Amino acid sequence: MSIPRTSLRTFLVNAKSALHLANQGSKRVTIVVGNESADLDSLASSILFAYIRTFAPPAQSQSQVFSDIYIPLINIPSADIRLRPEFLALLPNADLEPGHLITLDDLPGEDGRGEQLRPQNTEWILVDHNVLTGALGDLYRDRVRGVIDHHEDEGVIPTDPTVEPRIVENAGSCASLVTNYLKDSWDQLSSSTTSPKIEDASIRAALGADTFNGIWDTQLAQLAWAAILVDTSKLTSQHKTTDHDRKAVEYLESKIAGGAEHARDMFYWVINKAKKNIGHLSTADILRRDYKEWVGTDGRKLGISSVPRTLSWQVEHAGEANEATAFIGALQRHAIERRLSVYAIMSASKSAQGNLQRELLVWAPDLGSEPGVRKFAEVGKEELGLVEWGEKDLAIPDGKGYFRVWWQRDVSKSRKQVAPLLRRCLNEGG
Repeated sequence: MSIPRTSLRTFLVNAKSALHLANQGSKRVTIVVGNESADLDSLASSILFAYIRTFAPPAQSQSQVFSDIYIPLINIPSADIRLRPEFLALLPNADLEPGHLITLDDLPGEDGRGEQLRPQNTEWILVDHNVLTGALGDLYRDRVRGVIDHHEDEGVIPTDPTVEPRIVENAGSCASLVTNYLKDSWDQLSSSTTSPKIEDASIRAALGADTFNGIWDTQLAQLAWAAILVDTSKLTSQHKTTDHDRKAVEYLESKIAGGAEHARDMFYWVINKAKKNIGHLSTADILRRDYKEWVGTDGRKLGISSVPRTLSWQVEHAGEANEATAFIGALQRHAIERRLSVYAIMSASKSAQGNLQRELLVWAPDLGSEPGVRKFAEVGKEELGLVEWGEKDLAIPDGKGYFRVWWQRDVSKSRKQVAPLLRRCLNEGG
């Protein structure tokens, strides 16, 4: 039996309370978590899935229902929300503030005090990734019960009836896959005549369910709409946009009050501009704001930062007399603090002519990883169009490890394609 629908704001407040109750052993919850870079796609996908599933749950017998609420978890500490200016630009459209988001700080025990959330009180749904990594993976990997993702399938989540959903398909945005998967449930929720949960009875009676459903649909749709438009450059990217994305955008725009297609360009411009507004951040913050890492079966760690500015801009932004030294120092600290075997920085920006351009920097401080990175350098010439960079004099002091910087001429390949290629080369290179 579904519970009365509320606004996104009220839903998140209630979800945060439910998470705290779960640690006391008095409530079970299903947690929907995006990847550790916690970008706009992960944010929108986790909130959309959790909200729709909470108010329009799948048909199950009471004995099959694990929990009556789904918790959208943003996979970063709350302090790191400031690293995502696009969040701050988008959230007011859904009548939300950063404090409404549920982050790692809200997980019991994550602050180092008190007990961890008991695994048996949880089930987990992964969105925008298909492996639960890091500390969360160590504790809750065996509690994963579903996945929706658009990255390469790592084969960790089993393909059996206990996993539902299990959708790992190519799309420009994970939010597209989530939207299309939940369309029927969302439509059912939108057409519901059940009285919404509004504290003021007079307002509830005067406006009725249709009015509130329309408002809340608009707020929810704009979250997913923003993620898909940013990830696919308004559906104009030939390399990223798929039918999944086009169908999702058409559906989401039908959910936005007053129609939205005419406002697509302006909405995209506002959110995308905010995403690139990173000039106020330190180099250390820039390197960790959109960062992912992977651990191989041999224990070696690969980390990749994605930055929406040129490498030259990043070097100059380091802001000291010897900019290159300052930038390299920040790069080294980032890699050493995380005990990385290989660290890469991918830049994506627009050229003076307005065309997408990409650069790639790779450093292997671990000598055992050097053969694999050299193999990547050779394979990358063909598969990524890697050519020598040569814009500035960048080097690791004392020449420690293997260090290279390239232009990536095949701009269709983002981290989603580069990371699997680099990982395969590391495995094959010994």
